Amino acid sequence: MTPAAQHDDSAKRFATVGLILGIFLAALESSVVTTAMPSVLRELGGEHLYALPFSVYLLFSTVSGPLWGRASDLLGRKRLYLAGVVLFLLGSGLSGAAQNMLWLILARALQGIGAGAVLPLTLTLVGEMYTLERRASIQAFISGVWGISGLLGPLIGGLIADHLSWRWVFYLNLPFGLPALFLVWRYLQEVVQPRKTQIDWLGALLFTLGSGALVWGLQFKLWGLVALSLGLLVLAVGLEFRHPSPLLPTSGLRERLPRIGILGNLLAGVAYFGVIAYLPLFAQGVGGHSATAGGALLTPMLVGWTLTSILGSRVMGRVGLTRLTIWGFGVLVLSFAGFAALVHAPLIYLSAIGFVTGGGMGFSMFSLLLAVQSATPKEELGAVTSAILFARNMGGALGTALMALAIGGSAIAAGGSALADGLQRAFLISLGLMFVAWLLSLRLKKP
Repeated sequence: MTPAAQHDDSAKRFATVGLILGIFLAALESSVVTTAMPSVLRELGGEHLYALPFSVYLLFSTVSGPLWGRASDLLGRKRLYLAGVVLFLLGSGLSGAAQNMLWLILARALQGIGAGAVLPLTLTLVGEMYTLERRASIQAFISGVWGISGLLGPLIGGLIADHLSWRWVFYLNLPFGLPALFLVWRYLQEVVQPRKTQIDWLGALLFTLGSGALVWGLQFKLWGLVALSLGLLVLAVGLEFRHPSPLLPTSGLRERLPRIGILGNLLAGVAYFGVIAYLPLFAQGVGGHSATAGGALLTPMLVGWTLTSILGSRVMGRVGLTRLTIWGFGVLVLSFAGFAALVHAPLIYLSAIGFVTGGGMGFSMFSLLLAVQSATPKEELGAVTSAILFARNMGGALGTALMALAIGGSAIAAGGSALADGLQRAFLISLGLMFVAWLLSLRLKKP
């Protein structure tokens, strides 16, 4: 290897460390705040606004992702990634300094906008920097980092709130985030050069407003707002398809593989995230277990997702991405059938099925993303990658509302067998959705 090649390889490694550190912070932030919120309320008050620090972070991180991704195709990934991390750290500092709940909510919104850049642009940059085999290993490692952060977040948040101050939940992002910012700024080499083009700002605005209204309306069951959001999204898509430089990946949506990638992630998001939102409630309301036991239902899912992502990176050269995707959705079909059949079984059996469900998500989501990235030209990579992640997140928002309707408010309040029967209906809906996703994945075999 020549000295120049060694230097490039070393720079790439340092840049990757910075990107993964950013992923760790963004993943941790999505769960660490949960256990700190009681301490926040004791100091700041505003109990009626309890859900908003979570909701606005989720809202802005979700709806800004596709805009960051497509804008990076047009304006350059490095500068937009750095801008996203700066906004995330600025929002973190302001959240830690909050003097009232409104201040905290606005700071969390800013933090969410920055977080919306981190995951899609990290996966896009990794997709550009590395060959398929190396990219698979790094993206599997990123999945592991995300899973571990999700597991550690509530514990870390509780320890900080108990022994320091809830403000350090946010301040701790700064000493870790600044090195991540420096490493990416110093060592990341731009692969795709920015292009001068006219951006469809009207379509982007309508898409952002429509997506935000949809997430907000679904979360708070404001059905009039949901109807309005769907109208805005239809209008935005119509404008985007006619614009020469749309912010949405409209050209990619005309191809089979990106379409299946987006639809598969949407369906998986509805089924997986829609159900897991109610599993802790199920453990407590049906089995009479503690909140810790509720977490014991979710932990195997995260572990299964992480392990199969890593395993998939090891075997994809022999098995192939298409076959891994089909296997993943097949496993999800079987696991949701198991959930529906064993809904009255002891918790240990459901935890085992949860591990299998997470494994199906790891295989299908990991391989489907890699397959789509491999078939996407670099000038569309940011848009398509962020659209896939957006579809999964939006599926989660849709799924939470759909499963609430399937379970029923009276069953949630009553608990016991009524709640078990309601959750069985939710499992059956998820089973149907995963069967459709499996059928879609079979189309990947066709030319």
